[in-house]
Amino acid sequence: MPPGSPRARISGLLGTVGHTPLVRLERLLGRANVSVWAKLEGANPGGSAKDRTASALVDAALRGGLLRPGHGTLVESSSGNLGIGLARLAAWHGWTFHCVTDPRANRLTVAAIKALGGIIHPVTDPDADTGEWLPARIARVGELLAELPGAISLDQYGNPAALDAHDHGTMAEIVEELGAPPDWLFVAVSTTGTIGGCLRHLDRLGAPTHTVAVDALGSVLFGGEVGPRTLTGFGAGIVPDLALGASPTEVARVRDAASIRGCRLMARREGILAGASGGAVVAALLERADALPPGSDVVLVLHDTGQAYLDTVYDDDWVRETLGEDADAALDLGEGTP
Repeated sequence: MPPGSPRARISGLLGTVGHTPLVRLERLLGRANVSVWAKLEGANPGGSAKDRTASALVDAALRGGLLRPGHGTLVESSSGNLGIGLARLAAWHGWTFHCVTDPRANRLTVAAIKALGGIIHPVTDPDADTGEWLPARIARVGELLAELPGAISLDQYGNPAALDAHDHGTMAEIVEELGAPPDWLFVAVSTTGTIGGCLRHLDRLGAPTHTVAVDALGSVLFGGEVGPRTLTGFGAGIVPDLALGASPTEVARVRDAASIRGCRLMARREGILAGASGGAVVAALLERADALPPGSDVVLVLHDTGQAYLDTVYDDDWVRETLGEDADAALDLGEGTP
């Protein structure tokens, strides 16, 4: 087949991860002298930035001999998106994938993991000592590793391959497309792999980018105080190893109501359905709108789409039932900041 023919340019599924669109947002901020861009990670084949992470983790395991095509059993904890990425890769390589989730995982996301052949292991109770779900999930992963012969975990919370995915992938693409590092970068945090990789790339360039780690109020990341959290996809109940080397310029702690309002504003103003963490990123941006110097290039990393959140974040009844008196703030799409 000639190299320039259309079919020669068509990639297999594994080659479609990354190179996601960077689109200019024209109506979100309302400042003509600031350029705001969104990195749409939902354009990855599994619908999230975790496709990059899953691919990097698997590639490292293949290179290290921990996995080989046709033979392998993976066990991983996930709130959802990494589970989809690993389930897809496991199906392609012929492996068995066991995914440990908790009750907060989106129903549609869990259904997608099952559809791809993943085996779901839901934990039913939070960790007795901390009251958090993540330690309970990690403990269940340890139990499954002991029960399943030859099973391995790729450890998304401490595996440095996760940083590579966003150093040489996400951030490298942003810099290439803009022609220079952005002046401001907003990234939601959970395992902190995305922001850690982006920071590593920016540090290597010597870029003066102002980086904002967007965290959930109630998360313990970057010195936060533990508290109740409702939304999935960002925030953490324990500090993962990947976070220990990350030093963002500042941390924005966002309430559930503000995150939901950010999702809805993005949908109404830009026509983009973002996931819950994307709504938090929007909220953090709007709270800092007046601090952005004229002429700034600002990039928001939107980790996933809102498809899996249609019956939660985008459902008025769910918002009212879940947030109670805070629901009015979440559903108010009038002018002003969240």
